[in-house]
Amino acid sequence: MRSVQCKGIAAVMFLIALFSSHLYAQQKPDSKQLAIEKLITARSYVFKAQTVLPTSPTANRQLNSDYDVKFSPDTIITYLPYFGRAYNAPMDPTKGGIQFTTTKFDYTQTARKKGGWDIVIKPHDTQDTRLMSLSVSETGYASLQVISNNRQPITFNGYITEKKTKR
Repeated sequence: MRSVQCKGIAAVMFLIALFSSHLYAQQKPDSKQLAIEKLITARSYVFKAQTVLPTSPTANRQLNSDYDVKFSPDTIITYLPYFGRAYNAPMDPTKGGIQFTTTKFDYTQTARKKGGWDIVIKPHDTQDTRLMSLSVSETGYASLQVISNNRQPITFNGYITEKKTKR
């Protein structure tokens, strides 16, 4: 009888320890979370696209090339592919995909209650892109939806990283 009680007490103690360590881990952000928060707060980071989810019924695609969006406080440089229906084709065939540099844009950043950020970018000096909506987790995983004037919306999944400095 006594060994059953000891086992029960040990099990309860284990659960308490497990629960309290889980709470402590949730309260104390790790260094990666702090680094992501610093990048987002400074508005100086790169979104690296890994997969694309077109609106059309084609399957999700893994991206093998280096597609990204570079954010800085005064400039956004976008280099992304496009898969889906375009209502107007570009005059220059080398201008396919979602490629532009903008210096005139609205940037709204909102912290989510359960961690992470929702960022809305409205470029004013681009021909086609009307809105970019970036959802970033506190660990750096991100989803970017691009809404255009002349194309179906498209979503990219990837991650946030720091900008590489040129030496």
